[in-house]
Amino acid sequence: MQPAPPGQGQAQGRRGARADALPARLGAMAPLAANLRPLLWQLWLHLSRGFALEVERRRPFLWLPIAMGAGILLYFAADREPALWAPLLGLGLSSAAAFALRRRPLASMTCLAAAAAFLGFVAGVWRTDDIKAPMLERPRIGKLTGFVESVEARDSGARLVILVTDLANVPVDQRPKRVRVNIRQGSVAPGDHIVATARLLPPPGPARAGGYDFGRDAFFRGIGAVGSISGKIALAAPPYPLPARLALDVTIDRARNALTKRIAEVGGGQGGAVAAALVTGKRGLITEATNNDLRAAGIYHIVSISGLHMVLAAGTIFWLVRALLALSQTVALHWPVKKLAAVAAMLGATAYCIFSGSDVATERSLIMTLVMLGAILVDRAALSMRNLALAAMIVLLREPEALLGPSFQMSFGAVAALIAFAERWERRDRSEPPSALPWPLGPIWTAALGILVTTMLATAATAPFGAYHFQTFNPFGLLGNAMALPFVSLFVMPAAVFGVLAYPFGLDWPAWALMGLASDVVLKVAHWVATIDHSTVTVAAFGPVVLACFAMALLWLTLWTTAWRWLAAVPLILGVAIAGKPERPEILIERDGSGLAVRGPDGRLAIAGKPSRFVLQQWLAADGDSRSPDDPTLRTGVTCDRLACVAQTTDKRTISYTRERLAIIEDCLRADLVVTAIPWSGACKARLVERMALSRDGATSLYRTATGWNSRTSEPTAADRPWTRRREPRPAEVATRPVGQPATVQPASASDSEVDADVERLQ
Repeated sequence: MQPAPPGQGQAQGRRGARADALPARLGAMAPLAANLRPLLWQLWLHLSRGFALEVERRRPFLWLPIAMGAGILLYFAADREPALWAPLLGLGLSSAAAFALRRRPLASMTCLAAAAAFLGFVAGVWRTDDIKAPMLERPRIGKLTGFVESVEARDSGARLVILVTDLANVPVDQRPKRVRVNIRQGSVAPGDHIVATARLLPPPGPARAGGYDFGRDAFFRGIGAVGSISGKIALAAPPYPLPARLALDVTIDRARNALTKRIAEVGGGQGGAVAAALVTGKRGLITEATNNDLRAAGIYHIVSISGLHMVLAAGTIFWLVRALLALSQTVALHWPVKKLAAVAAMLGATAYCIFSGSDVATERSLIMTLVMLGAILVDRAALSMRNLALAAMIVLLREPEALLGPSFQMSFGAVAALIAFAERWERRDRSEPPSALPWPLGPIWTAALGILVTTMLATAATAPFGAYHFQTFNPFGLLGNAMALPFVSLFVMPAAVFGVLAYPFGLDWPAWALMGLASDVVLKVAHWVATIDHSTVTVAAFGPVVLACFAMALLWLTLWTTAWRWLAAVPLILGVAIAGKPERPEILIERDGSGLAVRGPDGRLAIAGKPSRFVLQQWLAADGDSRSPDDPTLRTGVTCDRLACVAQTTDKRTISYTRERLAIIEDCLRADLVVTAIPWSGACKARLVERMALSRDGATSLYRTATGWNSRTSEPTAADRPWTRRREPRPAEVATRPVGQPATVQPASASDSEVDADVERLQ
């Protein structure tokens, strides 16, 4: 028998000692386990009774729109367009299973949730197929003809949406259905058939990997290209008569433009511009400085016609009609006055939505308002979580893509929080009557407390979504809303209703003057709040997993009514923990190669090249950097000459941004990474990111690893969806260009496509 190797016997002895000690340790833990077992059993019984009570209150129904949303997310997660028959088959089978298992509640609810998820998937496939239209594949300059669908006046020029009838050198099957262009001079009216030379670009993709996809947003708006018209615009004979639907839209847009001009002129200044936006939805006359003040004060939502405006307008009409009918004793005693007022409010809210442009957010608010008013007609509570769930399902079936946008998430999140608070407030202990304050202190205190509580709830519910989409948080939004909303509720919106009613009679100017004065007060409040230090806090971007945790915490807290709701702390803590350590890229490269950002030794981004202002704003915001795109410190640590710019990362890796073809050869020998906006197919010792790769993959982010970089692209090669852009590389361009001749780089203009996309996003 051979002796054990040195140390083996000692190791076995230690393992044996641990093995001998294990039963003793388990024995010591036995009393603890025995004490925990009844506690866990009591907790389980408590949760079981709570869930039974939730079922009795029919709360599981509220999770059906959540299941629909999960199906929609799965649809958008697909890397190619799915077939319609597969989710339809799943919908049919899960619905049949739910009916067959109807006597087994838990199994039936599970099958219903699966059916709702399949229904959401079906809605996504159906919606995409219904709205699908070609999108421009590459920049083009040529003659554009088409019908002007809408005109929005701006500080300089206007923005047009054109229904294309012809586009030079673009085949019919590849021609965009609609384009959105800016004009700086000239005057056109909705319904005109025009011809002009336009510079068109594909709708821009995400500015960074994982960023908001503006191209997808444009696709679902029916926009296939964006750009500008700088030359002369001429009227042309239309190839066919104006379609009936377009004729109706044109008539409405002309009326909107006329009323916008009237309100802006009477209201005067930026107060008049804001008043016009509140009535007609046309925001082009509001300056960027005013927009920035409203955002910093947390009250930008007042210029986007959504839930607040719809509720105030419908509520004003409801109150007015009910008050007028109540003046007659016969009518008040024999007619259903409340239901008649609800019908009038429904008609008024629908007319308001149509006249204000039927924007996506406005349509969602209309659906929610109609559901609430419809509950009055069937003698149900107007403000209930079931009505909110019904509204959410209707919206998701009609516009499944809305689930991905900030408007849907923030509006439904805020309303869910408010309704949940109202439900708990109704069930409060009323054994002791509240102390009554003398008039007018009582009504003033009640109104002030209501504004304070609702603003705090809405701010807390929407903060995670705002931080995810815009990387900002406005800590003084509570102050801004508390000071501004009374003017909007008591003066601006009632004056808007009376002004619209008086407009056909030409007696509307007092209403618009009052709106202008009240809007001026709101703007002064916004400007004062915006001047407070740290009124806008920039936070680093976090991923969809963190957003899912925050959303689940909000849903779990608001949709349950028993002790189950406190389990919301689990996803909330998890989301905060992950968001506290965001994963930041080391290098960001613009999608056309016009510039890049490198994380320097100080941990902040430094800029090489000339990235567009909009993209640079996106990069800085996502990094939690509050610097302006014009900040000179953005160039610190970057050395540039005529041929290239060189920067170093934290671990001393050399990054070269090359402008000339000859410099590529030299930089490939001495740099760790070479980025260029020039197409290049030659050998390179360093890692190379060149124009053709960027055209194929879009904006690229590089994350540091032990051996190099891990790349993430904004337009993955595997993705093949109707809204994705594919620009094929052109090797002939590289082969025919003489060596030493600089490449002609034409980056996408931020002034037209990307800035407009940013404005669309903030809407």
